[in-house]
Amino acid sequence: MTTKSVKKRIATPPCGLCGKSKKPRYKTDCCGNWVCGSESEYVMFSYSRDICSRNHRRFTLCGSHHMEGHRGDWKTCKKCYDNFKHELEMYVWYGMNEYNFEKLSNPPAFEPTHCSKCGERIVLSDGGYSSLCGVNRCDSCPITEKEREKIIREYEKNKGK
Repeated sequence: MTTKSVKKRIATPPCGLCGKSKKPRYKTDCCGNWVCGSESEYVMFSYSRDICSRNHRRFTLCGSHHMEGHRGDWKTCKKCYDNFKHELEMYVWYGMNEYNFEKLSNPPAFEPTHCSKCGERIVLSDGGYSSLCGVNRCDSCPITEKEREKIIREYEKNKGK
């Protein structure tokens, strides 16, 4: 009589962000959740958001907290908050976007960003704007060379105050 040995295949869970299970999956270093895609597949300057492992590391407070070497829980980390307090809108986005496994339970309120010239709402996480010394402009209102010099002068003058 022949005994057949049964080999158990260890199943890797699907990606915790996109749910796919065809791409290779890895546990994140920051929180130990399963994500798909290898960062080595990313094409520089493609701005692709197809690699969940990269998205979680680069576009979440959890990933940033780990990469910066902060201690404790990212959701209550003062250092993380301080890193973003000049742009609370981005802090909230990094803590609430679709690349998170957990989201901020009580995100801080923030003043929306507007173009300093036309007043159009600028969504910082979407891009499509320029910023110089705290002056934000939408893509429809580029900063001219003359304005650039004035903005820098004002910034330098107020920096010492």
